[in-house]
Amino acid sequence: MNREVRVRFAPSPTGPLHIGGVRTALYNYLFARRHGGKMILRIEDTDSQRFVPGAEEYIIESLKWCGIEIDEGVGVGGPHAPYRQSERREIYLKYAKQLVEAGWAYYAFDTPEELDTLRKEAEEAGKTFAYNYEVRQKLPTSLSLSAEDVEARIARGDQWVVRFKMPENEVVKMDDLIRGHVEVNTSTLDDKVLYKSADALPTYHLANIVDDHLMEVSHVIRGEEWLPSLPLHYLLYRAFGWTDTQPEFAHLPLLLKPTGSGKLSKRDGDKMGFPVFPLFWTSPTGETARGYREDGYLPEAFINMLSLLGWNPGNDEEIFSMQELIDLFSLERVSKSGARFQPDKAKWFNAQYMHKLSDEELAPIAQPIYKAHGVETTDELAGKAAGIMKERMTLTTDIWELTSFFFVAPTEYEEKLTKKQWKGDNPAMLAKLRGVLEGIDDFSKENTEAVVRAWIEAEGYALGQVMNTLRLALVGAGKGPGMFDVTEFIGKAECLKRIDNLMANVTPAE
Repeated sequence: MNREVRVRFAPSPTGPLHIGGVRTALYNYLFARRHGGKMILRIEDTDSQRFVPGAEEYIIESLKWCGIEIDEGVGVGGPHAPYRQSERREIYLKYAKQLVEAGWAYYAFDTPEELDTLRKEAEEAGKTFAYNYEVRQKLPTSLSLSAEDVEARIARGDQWVVRFKMPENEVVKMDDLIRGHVEVNTSTLDDKVLYKSADALPTYHLANIVDDHLMEVSHVIRGEEWLPSLPLHYLLYRAFGWTDTQPEFAHLPLLLKPTGSGKLSKRDGDKMGFPVFPLFWTSPTGETARGYREDGYLPEAFINMLSLLGWNPGNDEEIFSMQELIDLFSLERVSKSGARFQPDKAKWFNAQYMHKLSDEELAPIAQPIYKAHGVETTDELAGKAAGIMKERMTLTTDIWELTSFFFVAPTEYEEKLTKKQWKGDNPAMLAKLRGVLEGIDDFSKENTEAVVRAWIEAEGYALGQVMNTLRLALVGAGKGPGMFDVTEFIGKAECLKRIDNLMANVTPAE
């Protein structure tokens, strides 16, 4: 690659960022880092009707949580500021006029009523209406009106748009880094709106071409929904005389529903119980949507999972750090066909990452969870408790359910375990065990286990009988790690207190 790699992620702030958008940002980021390039964040907020307050902040926070670093753009700054299109509006009118003057675009003054009439005529003739070379002369445009009339209409404040003048019967030859060579005849395309006087803002087509050129973008990596717009974008680069600096294009495959049919939507997540957004979202009207962060996913696992939806590393490996993804990533290995989202696979990825975390890494994840349940503890103990149980965890939200007994003594006892264990000789046996535990000075896991096992053997008890009754007293349920992990963690005084509590408050079964 001869030129500096510069890519951009350019979302619209119309709501929460879909995970398909996160994947687009990720692939741009991986490509930029792989080639020592720059990652730009541009906010395309020219559609004022669909703008949603809070969406831009959500996008920035989402990328930060995912570990996708922005080199230039909104929130960071850079040599091509501003990076919000609404703050660049003066730029676009100049370029729209340039296209009109060069004969590549024209002013159109038609009203919705005039367009409706033409649509009805087309329907009656059994045709599909298209705003193209066949109709542009029939409407009030700068192609059919005199120059004086055009100037007069603009001067008196008539609403107008600038439309691209699509060439007639020309083959546009294009290359896509994922899909290969594509050819389209311009007679199948319509004259797209580039600029609207009503809100003094450009449409996506004009704004993104102008901004990509001015921001020296080398590669446009975006979703396949923009593939039908590629001929127009190629022609716009030609119209401006920018073909020598035109970026290379790559259109990513769709993220599909778990069933494999159709684009993944929030409705699919709601129906099947998984999020389709990175973070929890509350709309200005109070509507909410689940997020991977709040549902208990680690950002590294989320990114690892997302990276493999549409790209393969060329080997059988599945677990990759961000740096390993950067080292391996190439657009040649991105699939042309849609990638089916698998909620269970997302959980599997998270479980793999949970199991690899050290106690030190678990502590900052566990501490907010413990605090939310009124538990104040040290980082060391928070990490240790989570670490003992991490092999059974899938999500960070499992932490409290699996480790609460380390910090909170049981006040209720699982009915099934109580009926099975709290009867016969077991209460008397537990009273004896209490005396044994009280006599132990070194309450480390290893020493306590050695003393208790020797006592069990000497007394002739069954190991399961003793351990399960002790589990009832200390945990209150048939769950948890080995009992000597628990005794060491909670300490001698708490062990004795929990045994006393069971003996004092639960009547043995007959």
